Amino acid sequence: MRTTEACRACGTCVDVCAAGARELAGHWMTVPEVLDEIEKDRLFWDESGGGLTISGGEPLLQPDFLEALLEACRARHIHTAVETCGYAKRDLLLRLVSKTDLFLFDLKLLDSEKHRANTGRGNESILANLSALAHDGRDVIVRYPVIPEVNGDAKNVEQMITLLRSLGLGRIHLLPFHLTGEAKYRRLRLPNLLAAPGREIENDGSLTSVVELVERIAQEFRRHGFEVRVGG
Repeated sequence: MRTTEACRACGTCVDVCAAGARELAGHWMTVPEVLDEIEKDRLFWDESGGGLTISGGEPLLQPDFLEALLEACRARHIHTAVETCGYAKRDLLLRLVSKTDLFLFDLKLLDSEKHRANTGRGNESILANLSALAHDGRDVIVRYPVIPEVNGDAKNVEQMITLLRSLGLGRIHLLPFHLTGEAKYRRLRLPNLLAAPGREIENDGSLTSVVELVERIAQEFRRHGFEVRVGG
């Protein structure tokens, strides 16, 4: 059995490693401990008009902690943004809307069957949640990870423009696909399903074709009046 299959993430190997070659990444924290870390940088993000962005993973997988942290930030007048893929129960999302200043909402594919084929889940609940946030008047920026040969086609772009315009959402961040995680796949002995042989890769790990693709998509969104940013 490979070590990646046997690992239960219990941390025992760290305790018994005589050479001290292993360490756990991350540790448990309470809400007050997180707030203490946030406050250390208040001088910087207060000056820039920033605040706290909660991402992951998926922050909605820890709803009770997330809600408590958002409430604590609101009490201290700290601006909050929650980055989510939108795949969550509606009642859970609506619990958080009045406590969150900004939602950074990932939107990958509008075709549900293609979404299921590439992510393992359909997108019905994701689109319903995005619609609920928009109709509730929440501050939402859609984040569109552009992946060649998966969701960068003209049809998906057209469907996305139509949906977002109907919801009154006018801001979008385009996130160019990159291969900087390929070395991690090799170390973990896992297949990288998006790494296709023969693609030309720049020194920074990005695909040369992605730059042109993202720019074409950005121009199309701008043509329809969207505020576009390339990168998050």
